[in-house]
Amino acid sequence: MAKSPQHKTGLNIRQMRRDELNTLIEWAAAEGWNPGLSDADIFWATDPESFIAAELAGQLIGGGSIVNYAGKYGFMGFFIVHPAHRSRGLGKQLWDERLRRLINRLDKPVMIGMDGVFDMQAFYAKGGFEFAARDLRFEGRGKLLPVAQGIVELSDVPFASIYSYDQAHFPAPRPVFLKQWINQTGVFAKAALRNNELIGYAMMRPCRIGYKIGPLFAKNAVVANDLFCALSAQIPGETIFLDVPENNPAAIALAKQHNMAEVFGCAKMYYGSKPELPEQEIFGVTSFEFG
Repeated sequence: MAKSPQHKTGLNIRQMRRDELNTLIEWAAAEGWNPGLSDADIFWATDPESFIAAELAGQLIGGGSIVNYAGKYGFMGFFIVHPAHRSRGLGKQLWDERLRRLINRLDKPVMIGMDGVFDMQAFYAKGGFEFAARDLRFEGRGKLLPVAQGIVELSDVPFASIYSYDQAHFPAPRPVFLKQWINQTGVFAKAALRNNELIGYAMMRPCRIGYKIGPLFAKNAVVANDLFCALSAQIPGETIFLDVPENNPAAIALAKQHNMAEVFGCAKMYYGSKPELPEQEIFGVTSFEFG
């Protein structure tokens, strides 16, 4: 465990305790981030060392994640400072220390991603992150739509096949996270098969408000729409959110096709090299907080 640095401000940056993550989740909910109901448990089980706390006079005042995916890819998320302690430079100290620690956790050369709010984009750029694209959150309502042939329950597909498909659409292997993510309480998860070959999968998790779809990976727009319709049909009338990468025009078209409205957005940014991914097959990102 890295030694906790003491700053001139008295800020102590250290590993976070599990109960403090619950506090961070509540702060995130108050900010309108709408966390998933099982997010804290899944995030902690995936990489407990990824959560970094900032305390002042023994009181938690901020935190964030520095996720390590097999040493190949890092993700900085869940960066939040309590409103009472903002605009004092404390957040920058926390952010700089998190980046330093994450770099030390990864193989070289490092590859680190993040989804940052637009207002902070210039700040992150000063820290070495380069803008790649916008990820836009769309909101809509579930509808009783027909389910296409070839759409099955994701639980009917061998995990090895899901894992292999996921690896082709994410910068690094994430088996521990993936197994928990697709099996969490209250989840709806679907797969698209063609001649017994997996050509797409999507899942939808319950959140404080409604449900979030993510990820939504598919061979093409037709398959993506089939998966979206199958999930939508599970919760008619309920609120659905989909975080769409703007660099996939077909994904934007999918959201608009289902009368979803843009309500939020983040800047996808990278430190170091940018991953080579099949962007035209990514219709919904997994999580703004954990990649």
